[in-house]
Amino acid sequence: MNISSLIAELEEKKTLEAVKQALSDGVDPLTLVEEMRGGMSCVGERFESREYFLPELILSGELFKQAIAIVEPYMKRVSADSRGTVILGTVKGDVHDVGKDLVGTMLKCGGYEVHDLGVDVPPIAFVEKAKETKAGIVALSGLLTVVYESMKSTVEELEEAGLRDRTKVMIGGGSINRKVLEYTGADVYGKDPAEAVRLAHRLSGGDDRATNS
Repeated sequence: MNISSLIAELEEKKTLEAVKQALSDGVDPLTLVEEMRGGMSCVGERFESREYFLPELILSGELFKQAIAIVEPYMKRVSADSRGTVILGTVKGDVHDVGKDLVGTMLKCGGYEVHDLGVDVPPIAFVEKAKETKAGIVALSGLLTVVYESMKSTVEELEEAGLRDRTKVMIGGGSINRKVLEYTGADVYGKDPAEAVRLAHRLSGGDDRATNS
């Protein structure tokens, strides 16, 4: 059984052992993260179909965090040269963190210095951290529809602080689409963690194609 299947089956001990063994065998950390993401996607599908319920969802999230903690030191070695700084967080009004954590992990693996502010983050916290770190990208995560206003407010406060000229904003989450992008005033939206990394590469490189069409 592969790592994706082990996570989907909530096999905690076997999952962590498999991750350690894969790293010992020299498997690319990015490959492992993708496998773990696949397992979490399967858990989400089972939750939506009522095969799994909230306890299983919480358990899978904790399992994912444990597995990521094992992989992260290897990713840092791979990503020695930073591509830039990203401020990341789940916006005010939402406490979901699985998607955010996946994006943060993928960004680190992609060579970025990531400052994760956690969940339920107010707009001013993103602004203050962007000022402190001079980050080129602020990444806003949210799963609930109530996050639209928080994302919009965060973009507006970055504008008021005079940071929008040098700070790009990308948003992501289960219900985020082009209409939400236009409403919030963000620069791009990502449909999944892998796309978030591709968009970050374009944004940090000043590529005008880094806008959703």
